[in-house]
Amino acid sequence: MPAKKNVQDAHMSERMKELHGALISIVSTMNRPRNDDRMIKAAGIRLDRALFSILVSIERLGPIGVVELAERSGRDHTTVSRQVARLESLGLVKRREGALDRRVREAVISAKGKAMTNRIDVAREKMAQGVFKDWSRDELDVFVTLMRRFADALELEPPADA
Repeated sequence: MPAKKNVQDAHMSERMKELHGALISIVSTMNRPRNDDRMIKAAGIRLDRALFSILVSIERLGPIGVVELAERSGRDHTTVSRQVARLESLGLVKRREGALDRRVREAVISAKGKAMTNRIDVAREKMAQGVFKDWSRDELDVFVTLMRRFADALELEPPADA
């Protein structure tokens, strides 16, 4: 006897397609090099675009090992290792022994790097004000809460039967 398809399942599938499409739009917009260039210019900093997202990721996620940073950024770990070394030579990050595994070298933001990411955050805030200009405070609060909840759920390991 064929299983009945639940109307909820069809709705969920359409909503997941819509969500996936929205996520593709968000990620592709955020990955556009010209957007990083605009952010760098708006922040009034001098930093190679290739280093920009690595610096911000270290500030947000650090201390973090190069392998994990590479995995999160979708780049080869040797490339990320060179980029972290360049950030270190600029005094924007420091590397240290891993807290849990001394064989792992973790990257952590330096005071100079934090000052730079603070300027980036100010520029990001100004840009966000334009994006969210027609949103109420409550809408923005709910959106941020749900996005954080969604991001946290994505970070969890998938169930064994998935």
